[in-house]
Amino acid sequence: MSIYLIRHTAPLIEKGICYGQSDIDVTDTFPEEAAVIRQFIPPDVQQVYSSPLLRCRKLATHLFPHHTITWEPDLMEIHCGEWEMMHWDAIPKEVIDPWMNDFVNVCIPGGESYMQLFNRVVRCFEKIAAAPKPSVAIAHGGVIRSILAHINDTPLLDSFTHYKLHYGCVVRLDVEDGRLCYEMLSNIPTEKEQHKPTRR
Repeated sequence: MSIYLIRHTAPLIEKGICYGQSDIDVTDTFPEEAAVIRQFIPPDVQQVYSSPLLRCRKLATHLFPHHTITWEPDLMEIHCGEWEMMHWDAIPKEVIDPWMNDFVNVCIPGGESYMQLFNRVVRCFEKIAAAPKPSVAIAHGGVIRSILAHINDTPLLDSFTHYKLHYGCVVRLDVEDGRLCYEMLSNIPTEKEQHKPTRR
């Protein structure tokens, strides 16, 4: 029985702005993007989980208006702390370099490290995996990469190159030979995202 991981649709945010847990809206292409996602969701979904942030909440309530949705704070994107809503290029080099050099372990000032994100996501995912299925989890790029890194034993440092996840992607997880495997059902390329300064 499958678990479907869905990334939110395109966010309404200027390219180059650092955002994680900022509660931003989605663009006006939302209906079209949601219609593509809907094609890959089975009709017999038992459980729906979602990040409570608006860009996920809007998709969850749109796709599953008749389900009871479990809002999971542990499915929120990485907490960017003092950098939330700053332009990546405006963050001083001496402040951002320690994180850029070891983003897996170094915390964003006032926020999280990738390892902290990974740990809370895995804790939440284990609860989802033990619940009735088929189920859906609507979340963020960092969250879905954490889950895929977890089930595949991928080093977090390599997860961004291993898992190219575009807005609105749909990933299905199934058990094969006693272990979880993933299949990318939909992953339509979008405009290249910027999650670091242009100088790096």
